[in-house]
Amino acid sequence: MASILGAAIMAATFSFGQAPQPKPAKEKAPATNAAKHELVDLNSATKEELVAVPGIGEAYADKIIAGRPYKSKSELKSKKIVPAGTYDKIASHVIAKQTK
Repeated sequence: MASILGAAIMAATFSFGQAPQPKPAKEKAPATNAAKHELVDLNSATKEELVAVPGIGEAYADKIIAGRPYKSKSELKSKKIVPAGTYDKIASHVIAKQTK
């Protein structure tokens, strides 16, 4: 009986007395789409740069250029340059920088 009790105490000592295991290093989260691409300035981009944005074709690029300057990218919707669905696709890819 004493040997069983001794074994139980010894087992408890080993299981509770263990040093904490280091946590595995977390993998870096994949970069978001916004971080993977450079923002295209609506006020200065060429037609080719605008067409490179997913969701902007040649017709929308022409309309964007004709509607310049923009105070904010949301003017693409308010000026009815692009429909809301297209705006939702391109909003994370464009910016409207202001000239000084």
